[in-house]
Amino acid sequence: MLQNTKNIILENWQGPKEGELKETKNYHFAILQEGISLEFYFEKFFHDKKVTFHRIHNFDSLISICQRNQIDAIVIGSDDNKEINLELIHSIKQNIFLSIIPVILYHPNPEQNQIIAAYENGVEEFIHGEWVDRLVQVRIEKAIERNRRDLSINGSTQLPGTNIIEDEIMRQLEMQAEFAICYADLDNFKAYNDYYGYHYGDKIIRLTSKIIRDTVFDLCREGFVGHIAGDDFICIIPIDLVDDICGQIIKTFDTLIPFRYKPEDRERGIITSVNRKGQIEEFPLLTISIAVVINSNGKFDHVGELSHMLADLKKAVKMKDGSNYMIERRQKY
Repeated sequence: MLQNTKNIILENWQGPKEGELKETKNYHFAILQEGISLEFYFEKFFHDKKVTFHRIHNFDSLISICQRNQIDAIVIGSDDNKEINLELIHSIKQNIFLSIIPVILYHPNPEQNQIIAAYENGVEEFIHGEWVDRLVQVRIEKAIERNRRDLSINGSTQLPGTNIIEDEIMRQLEMQAEFAICYADLDNFKAYNDYYGYHYGDKIIRLTSKIIRDTVFDLCREGFVGHIAGDDFICIIPIDLVDDICGQIIKTFDTLIPFRYKPEDRERGIITSVNRKGQIEEFPLLTISIAVVINSNGKFDHVGELSHMLADLKKAVKMKDGSNYMIERRQKY
C-alpha cells in the first residue's frame, strides 16, 4: 500500500489573483524605421491592445531600450532606397542578452540573397512583397507567441515551463473542465546534488521528467506534463486516472533511482552530506512526493486558489517517509 505523500507548494509558481484570468495583451516594440513609417500600421493591427514603441537609433540605443523594458520584438523596416541592415541584425544575434528577442524585418522588395542572409543571421520573420494587413499582423503575433513559448520550455527536460503551465491551467479553468493537478517534487534532492555533483543531479532531473512524461502519456494521451523548475514538476490529468498514474510514477521511480547511486551507497541506503544549516547529516535515497488537488463542479476559479490548497497539503505530506502521493479531500477554503 502506498504511503501518504510529501507535500509541495507552488511557491515559485504564483497564480493570478481573482478576476485576473483574462487580461489584455500588451506589446512593446523596439523599432528602427529607415525611410518608412510602420507605427501607423502596428497601431491599426493591435487596436484592441496597448502598443508601445521604443525608437532605435543605433545598436547602443537598442541595448539601453531592452535593458529598461521587456521588449516583445525588434522591428526593422526599410524602404526601397535603403539597404537591409544585416550588420545590425548580426550584432543583435551575437549579443547574449538581445539574441532571445525575436527580430522582424520589413522591406518592400529585397533581393533573394538578402532574404537568405537575413535568415542566416537569425531573423525570426521577414515580411516583404505585397503588404497584406491581416497576414502581416498574424505573422508578427505568431513570431512573438513562438518566442514566448520557446522561452518557457525547460532547456534540460524539454518540458513546458511556468508560463505554459499557467496558461494550460487557466485554459482548463475557463472551460470549466474537471481535472486533477499533480505537483511532484523530489525528497533529499539537494543532498544528492551536493554529494554527487550537478552533472549527476541533472541526470536525475531528466530521468524524473521521463518517468512522469512517459507514465502520463502512456495512460492518458490527453494529459499535460510541465517542469516548473529544479526538481518540481506538474501534470494535469483526468480525475479517474490519479491513482493509476501517481502509483505508476512512484513504482517506476523507486525501481530506477537506487541504480543512480554507487553500489556502496545503495547498499547502505544513505549518503552523508551537509544540510541547509551547514551541519553534517545522513540522508536516505531519493524519493518522490506528489500532491494532488481535484477540480470538479467548478470548485476553483483561478490558479491562486490551487496554489493555496497545495501549500497546506505540503505540511501534511512532508511528515511521511518514502515516496507517496496524497489527494486533497477538503473543500475549498
